[in-house]
Amino acid sequence: MTLFMQALRFSSPRLPFICGRCRTYSAQAGVVERVVSAFRSVSGDEGVSVGSAVREQHGRDESVHRCQPPDVVVFPRSVEEVSALAKICHHHQLPMIPFGTGTGLEGGVGALKGGVCFSLRKMDQVLDLHLEDFDVTVEPGVTRKGLNSYLRDTGLWFPVDPGADASLCGMAATSASGTNAVRYGTMRVNVLNLEVVLADGTVLHTAGKGRRPRKTSAGYNLTNLFVGSEGTLGIITKATLRLFGIPESMVSAVCSFPSVQSAVDSTVQILQAGVPIARIEFLDDVMINACNRFNNLSYAVTPTLFLEFHGSSKGMEEQVSITEEITRDNGGSDFAWAEDEETRGRLWKARHDAWYAALALRPGCKAYSTDVCVPISRLPQIIVETKEDLIRNNITGPIAGHVGDGNFHCLIVLDPSDPDEVQRVHSFTERLARRALAMDGTCTGEHGIGLGKRALLREEVGPLAIEVMQEHYRRYSALGFLTTRCQENEVCFRF
Repeated sequence: MTLFMQALRFSSPRLPFICGRCRTYSAQAGVVERVVSAFRSVSGDEGVSVGSAVREQHGRDESVHRCQPPDVVVFPRSVEEVSALAKICHHHQLPMIPFGTGTGLEGGVGALKGGVCFSLRKMDQVLDLHLEDFDVTVEPGVTRKGLNSYLRDTGLWFPVDPGADASLCGMAATSASGTNAVRYGTMRVNVLNLEVVLADGTVLHTAGKGRRPRKTSAGYNLTNLFVGSEGTLGIITKATLRLFGIPESMVSAVCSFPSVQSAVDSTVQILQAGVPIARIEFLDDVMINACNRFNNLSYAVTPTLFLEFHGSSKGMEEQVSITEEITRDNGGSDFAWAEDEETRGRLWKARHDAWYAALALRPGCKAYSTDVCVPISRLPQIIVETKEDLIRNNITGPIAGHVGDGNFHCLIVLDPSDPDEVQRVHSFTERLARRALAMDGTCTGEHGIGLGKRALLREEVGPLAIEVMQEHYRRYSALGFLTTRCQENEVCFRF
């Protein structure tokens, strides 16, 4: 007897709906208890929790969106358990919310309609490593740092680095990127195959079971349909990823500039010169000051670039020479070098701690990160205009960005109890997103749509593209993954 059929012996009749369009359910007395019994028959007592602390932990991420706890949290240990649990949810028309490490920044894990959170941390195995083929298959509980620790003695690494030690399947779900994307690409180009449990418990292999070619022209690209789907189409239970050889040499540098314009102009010119730079990160004067204070550093409090070069010793000499010439021509300082691993680690830790450094500027306040991305040639204009907008509206919003991709963040620190400040920040974020759209960019380069950018997505891609997305959504998850409110004249769709 399958796990699902065993579980059905403990299940109740279908939960009654309040709204047929958004499938909101009413948890009448005794129903949740009986469904929990079904879950426990699959995952055991220790694999199911209805405790308030656990539910609240799984109802929030690191965003400003308020906690929206699920009704139940389950902790499956295998794809078979995920499938069986999903079938129970499908049978009772319960919303399902996948949960990795909770490091997202757009509120995507909130259970706005209640339902069941699938916490995937117990599925933490590196399953298949093919050294000679430069690929690996991991379960959703494996994190970025965990994988690279596992690979430590192999000469290989996985370079996509969003800063947080996020789960790799969660990174696929949000199409994450980060500081290394300018050289190694985002998750979208580094995922070869996915195993996904759909809303009805069906298990899908997006490129065919066990397949891992470096390229394919076989049919629709289902893998990329699920990369960036933010949990709306299914629960990712395995990801096959590209790996890279660890470079012979790595060296980092810091360069200060007299203005935002000169720093961003340097970025554009370095890329136009064809320098295969591994990382090029921009921090404005407010951000570098916050990083200095938070990490006990002493960099000049001016617009700054953090750079990193990968390659052979001879190849890096040429990269560095070209880059230094460009930065000097734009008024940049001499490079402050970080060559040994410990010093480089401190430098990039300071960059990755930017979120917490920004929060420390106003203790007791909350932070919100914008995430626009524009074509490289428009980068100087949008950053200069954004900086002026922040100053004009008296908003604390240090800027840090993966400017090699045209992507940058304003790490806005605000007092949520001050309605005037909240309104000013809201108006600013709307202006910034539409400024990026007017420059042929996007409202989100790497954080995702989540709860706050659904209207902007419609503006960005147009109503026909939204309709196509909704059709896919209805096909793959007709009875699950609904985590947003149903609005008047709006098709119920998480985006």
